[in-house]
Order: sequence, then structure tokens, then C-alpha cells
Amino acid sequence: MGDVIMGITHPTITLVNPVKRELAPLEVIALADTEALYLCIPQHMAIQLDLQEQQKREVTLADGSRLQVPYVGPVEVSFGNRRCFVGAMVMGDEALLGAIPMEDMDLVVRPMTREVIANPYSPNIPSSMAKGMT
Repeated sequence: MGDVIMGITHPTITLVNPVKRELAPLEVIALADTEALYLCIPQHMAIQLDLQEQQKREVTLADGSRLQVPYVGPVEVSFGNRRCFVGAMVMGDEALLGAIPMEDMDLVVRPMTREVIANPYSPNIPSSMAKGMT
């Protein structure tokens, strides 16, 4: 389910435009980054999926610089038996799978192997907290 290179994890995910199901899904190798929040996709993927810009968003990059980028959606993201619906920032030259879609699909990164897997405590369906802990 993807490649592991020097501690960097690249799971294979599928991206779909849920509004235009007639368009072919994109199977892509994404960079999984638990310190990033959003799904980010390059311009060519947004074009292939015919995703509509919903608004502009300002993002802060790792070097501290800020950039205004298109926010598109909705996007259906699938990994194994998991899927979620999110918006995506259009930027960069590869897909980036951030914490929000990983949490939504209840995915975890195994520290020893740096691979992305379904949460072993809920292998059949995604699990999440609907309320805060008190």
C-alpha cells in the first residue's frame, strides 16, 4: 500500500470527484504528512478531476512563508476500505495527505515501518470521537 523511503511515507490513495462520477478516478501516490492538515493536490490533478474552486485560502509553508492558493472540492479520498470527503488545496507537485483526511478515515502511521494503515483497533470501519473528553 505505497512506498516507504527514508522515513517518508507514500501511500497509494484514490481521488474521485463525487459530483462527476463519470470522470475516471485518479490513483496517486501521496506524501503522508501528519504535521500537515489538509489534502493538497497539484493543479493537473484538480483539472483531471474537474474540481471547482470554492474560494482562495492562505496557507503557511514549512519555511514560514505564506501563499494564497485555490481551495477546491469536494474530493472523495479512498485508502483501502476507508473513504472520506474533503476539500483540497491546489499547490505543489505531488499529492499530500494531511492529518484531516487521515483522521477522517481513521488511518495511522506505524512508527516502526512508517507505513500508513487502517487503525488496528477498528479494522473494519473508521472510528472517531464525536464529543470531547471530560
